[in-house]
Amino acid sequence: MTNKPHLLVVDGMALLFRSFFATSAMGQYLRLEDGTPTNGVQGFARHVLTAQSLMKPTHLAVCWDMGMQTFRNELFDGYKANRPAPPEEMLPQFDMAKEVSEMIGWKNFGEVGMEADDTIGSMIEKWKDDADITVISGDKDLLQLLNPTTKIAFTKKGYTEYDVYTEERFKEEYNIDPHQFAYVKAFMGDSSDGYPGVKGIGPKTALQLIQNYGTIDGVLENLELLKPAQRTKITENVDMLKLSHKLATIERNMSINAALDELQVNDYTTERFVELEQRGFRLIVKHAKSLYSFV
Repeated sequence: MTNKPHLLVVDGMALLFRSFFATSAMGQYLRLEDGTPTNGVQGFARHVLTAQSLMKPTHLAVCWDMGMQTFRNELFDGYKANRPAPPEEMLPQFDMAKEVSEMIGWKNFGEVGMEADDTIGSMIEKWKDDADITVISGDKDLLQLLNPTTKIAFTKKGYTEYDVYTEERFKEEYNIDPHQFAYVKAFMGDSSDGYPGVKGIGPKTALQLIQNYGTIDGVLENLELLKPAQRTKITENVDMLKLSHKLATIERNMSINAALDELQVNDYTTERFVELEQRGFRLIVKHAKSLYSFV
């Protein structure tokens, strides 16, 4: 019996933002000679290089958001509307991150109108039977994607600490199945994504409702069993509840135009990093050299 491939799926956006804010707070923008900031990009690449050395994947993919507008904005005007625009120093780093990712030899994925989460969900759906999958992100929404072959490693501290969820751990802690997490999100809403769910129902009640009744329809069919106050809140917000579920549900059926073999991790060579060094990404190169012995 051959060992299954181990696919590492990276939420590029999550690591890029995380790295940017971790250093910009101290004014460390790590500029190129022409003044372009690179702090987010260099942090992102160092994070992935470290994860790769820790988790030893055989295959690797990096997923990105492609622009601000997605199908969720068409469903609901307020979706992510309350988020501030990215800082000016971050703007040149979105394309630069994809470019650096490619220069190192990683394959980028993303589709206009979809979020990185949707690409990640579709990738898991496509390869869950063919590979063991680890997703790196900071986004708890991804918990709905857990399955017996997929785990999610949430970033904690620095480049090496993760809070890892398996399907088993999730079921133990939440007492529901992973796919039901989108129903919980629908009731509680998500202030960072800008959708309200049912006003007045918080995370604890939302979880209890799904533990007891399984789905949104299950709750709606059993309204008479709920406390009057809860019943009123839900009946007054049924449309928003159903819409919030659509917004909270990660798409799993996007077409991923790649074969698993194309994501295979190759050994790093000196040539690959010479170009990065010449472009001014010295921290990435230094970091890579400390983790890998180049051919």
